Formats: sequence, structure tokens, C-alpha cells
Amino acid sequence: MSEDSDAHTLPTSFEELNALYGIHYEMPTSLDGFYRRYARAQVRYAATILGSKDAAKTVVRSLYTHLALNWSAILLQEGGPEAYAWRALKLRVETHARMTIAPTADGRSRTASTNDRTTAVYEAVRATLSDMRTQMADLDSPIGLYTAIAALPERQFDVIILLFALGYTVKQVAEIMGIHEGTERTHRRVARQSIAAKLGIDLGDDEEKE
Repeated sequence: MSEDSDAHTLPTSFEELNALYGIHYEMPTSLDGFYRRYARAQVRYAATILGSKDAAKTVVRSLYTHLALNWSAILLQEGGPEAYAWRALKLRVETHARMTIAPTADGRSRTASTNDRTTAVYEAVRATLSDMRTQMADLDSPIGLYTAIAALPERQFDVIILLFALGYTVKQVAEIMGIHEGTERTHRRVARQSIAAKLGIDLGDDEEKE
């Protein structure tokens, strides 16, 4: 799993959960290992969508507090703890985005709009997607690419962001999302086809990032 300095202020373990308000809690060894394996990727993804590292860290701390207090039951969930944690992360990211108040041009406040996801993608994908750069070189503007990615169905969107914007391998993406590698390949292939169709270009062979 890729190390990332953006998440450097997160604790290296969740020892502080031992002192939750009025609750005696001892960190399960398996959850500590889970945290060390996936937390950085989860923070990077959340920061990409929310456009804020601090917001991403807040969301991930909330996620692991929930996982810690329900870990025994989560281990029994269908699809395993990875799939459960990814769903829980997505829910918290979406909730945080809806609740975020941003000022408008006239100084009033508003809740995050449906366009915020597209805006986040514009920033996240800029100068990335390196394996597609050759095919995109002749485009007058990359804005169409960002729009095409933002319009993808949820799972396809996640796969593309984790693979190409954040640089994880096929195996890592499957592990982070709690899905089979074959499912990841299907999402990636269909997403690339959709992007290519929207842009009217040929993205060539779908080479995997092992």
C-alpha cells in the first residue's frame, strides 16, 4: 500500500480509542492491522472527493471509531470487513459533503451541491491518469475528461480514482474496496469504454497496473 505524507497527522495506531469517553476499550489486534493497511488509502480517497485533507482525516477518524466499537460484528459481515469499511467510508464522505457549508458569491451560505463532486474530480484528476495521456494529448481541453469521470456510476468512479488518480494497483484497489479483482477489472473496463465514448477517442488496450 502506498505511503502518503498527506495522512501523516493520523495516528500510527488507534490507541486513543482505549480512552473513549467513559468507555473502556482495548484495540483488537486485527483492527490495528486493518487500520495500518487501509487508513492512508481511505484518507487519500476522502480528500480527493471532499477537497480537504482535514475533512478527510475527520471522516476517517469517525469511520475507525465506528469500526472499533463494532469490530466483532463487522468481521461477520458479508463481503468481509474491507467491503463493510468501504461502504461506511463512502456514507461518511457523502454525509460530510452534504453538511458542508460553503459561501456563495453574495456571502450567503449553502450546502454542498451535486456539482461539488465534479469540482473535486477536476482538481483530483488534473495532470494524472498517466496511462491515458498519450491518447488525450490532442484534446484542446481536459475538461471533458473530468466530466466523463464524474458522470461514471459509483463503483466505476471509485475504481478509476483509486487506480489512476491515486496510483494504486489492481490488487490494492480490489482490497481497499473489498471486491474481487475480476469485479475490479470489469468496472475498469466498462469505465474506460464509457470515457472513451464520451470523448470520442480510442484509449487502446486496457493494460493492468499490477
